[in-house]
Parts: sequence; structure tokens; C-alpha cells
Amino acid sequence: MLGRSGGAIGNACETLVTRGEAERTSSKPRMYQANSATRTAAHASVPAQSTPASPAPATQQAPKAEALKGRPTPITRPNGQTYHPRALAQVADVEALQRLREAGVPVLLYGPPGTGKTSLIEAAFPDLVTVAGDGDTTVGDLIGEYTQSANGGYEFIYGPLVTAMQEGRALLLDDATLISPKVLAALYPAMDGRRQIQVKAHKGETISATDGFYVIAGHNPGVHGAVLSEALSSRFSVQIQVSSDYDLAASLKINRTAVRVARHLASLQQSGEVGWAPQLRELIAFQKIADVLGTEAAFANLVGIAPLDDRDRVTEVVTRAVGRLVTALAVGRQL
Repeated sequence: MLGRSGGAIGNACETLVTRGEAERTSSKPRMYQANSATRTAAHASVPAQSTPASPAPATQQAPKAEALKGRPTPITRPNGQTYHPRALAQVADVEALQRLREAGVPVLLYGPPGTGKTSLIEAAFPDLVTVAGDGDTTVGDLIGEYTQSANGGYEFIYGPLVTAMQEGRALLLDDATLISPKVLAALYPAMDGRRQIQVKAHKGETISATDGFYVIAGHNPGVHGAVLSEALSSRFSVQIQVSSDYDLAASLKINRTAVRVARHLASLQQSGEVGWAPQLRELIAFQKIADVLGTEAAFANLVGIAPLDDRDRVTEVVTRAVGRLVTALAVGRQL
């Protein structure tokens, strides 16, 4: 009814319980009720009415007007950086993901590293719990494991999957295709109609997902070791390709020549002539380097970060765009 995630509401209720301003009446499922202090807490949280401010100049109201016309404003991510929504199925990509979550449709985002997959997911789901996947990820990393406590004993600490299930939060499997299929198999019962998992390591406990629990994954097809198995692919009904927004790069005041080089290499990548092209992440880094060491050093670094198999072709493209030979950034003779 509030239009917020179950995880956010649950966290708010837990805060009230901690303050003594509400009571938890049940753990499975979590349920709460007001107590004698709740009314006072609610009254104190209502902001005082202020005198209406005079209308702002038209220039200051323009962003609001754009938002009303369907132009979403940038969203601040947990790290403080902003995400600029993009179009997806005729709506903002953030809104599209939120709708899919409400409908219970798991999503897999795929594309090269640095295209903004994680940024989009963080912008769409403020209650996100993230698992950084790799070849060493274990079942314990997902579900939980015993850890030595301060008193010398051992206690079972729930993993991110159990946390997301119990609190009704979104779970991101970042680089999901780097995780062993045997490990991912522990997740599948939570994604199907059962919406339950059994924690064998903790007395065979059964964990049931609460409302709001949702799984979304990221996949980098070009990364060594990334394998999108049929079992994993079949769990994600919607699979969305994410590529770099070079128009956004231009609007962020990134060097125009660098953006043009990136566009050219991206077209060569699509045609199969090269296997790498700078993404938005590399372009943002380019501009930071240019601001500190100068544009020449930034272009040299762009050549240097290209994979060895593509470096000659990248050098050729950059050299042609800049108008002079550009080689990888390197330490020179002694000053």
C-alpha cells in the first residue's frame, strides 16, 4: 500500500522495536503491533507545517516539469554517484526493473564490464543485498556458515541469500556465471514455486522467502570462465542486454575525441574486428586522468589498458583520431 519494498518496511519496524516504540508479535512471518509508545513516536515524526514558499523562477522549476513529462531525474546510488535512467521497453529502465520485481519475474542483465549493469540495479533497488560471484564462491557464502564467536564458541551466521529471503529484499548475483553450477543449485529452490531453502549446515532449518524477496543477476559474456548454463538461464525469464551509453558520456563533458574513439571501437567490436572497446567506466576514468595528467597521458593509458590481442588495432584507431602516434603509458628516462 505504501509503494515501498517489504525489506524497507521490515527494517523500519525493527527500528521501532529496538526503540521500544513497537512490538514484534511473530518471527515467521515477521509481524508487528503498536504499543503505548507508538502514538507518541508517530506524532513526533510528523513535520511541522511551514509557510508556503514563493514560486521559484522558471529556470529552477524546469527539472520538475521534465519529470512530469516522463523524463526521469538522476538517481543517487549508495556510493553517492548518480545513475541516469535509460529507455527500456518504452519506460525508464529503473521503473521496468521495479515492475518486473513486483510481478516476480527474475532478470538477468548481460553485457561487457563497465556498461552500468550494477549501477542500474543499485538505482532500482535501494534494499539490495549483493553477492560478488567468482570461481571461489561457496554454498556457505550464499546461505551462511559457522563462525567462531567472541567467547570461543561457534555460531551460525546467515549469508546474503537467507538475509534477502527473511527481510524481503532484492538479491544481486553479480558475475553470476562465474559461480559454480553446484553452488547456484542451492539458490534455485528459493526462485521457484517453493520459495524455500533448507539450511543443512544449521540443523536442516527451512527458510521461507517473505514478500519482496527477488533475485536479479549480472553476466559478463566476454569474461574468461563465465558460463551461462541452461539451468541458470532458464531461471531468468527476462534477459536484457546492457551496453554503454555514449550519449551520456558526451553529456558528462568527457573528451569528445575519446567518446568518438569509443564509439568507433564499439562498432568494430560488433563486427568482430576487435574484442574490446572502452565502456562508460573507462571513459569516466579517462576524463579523471586527463584532468590530473593531461589528455595525452589519458589517451596513452587508454591504449595501455586495451587487451594485448587488440592493442595494435586500438593504437591505430586512437592514433588516427588524435593525429599523432600514441603508445601505452609508460615510465620514461630518468629526469
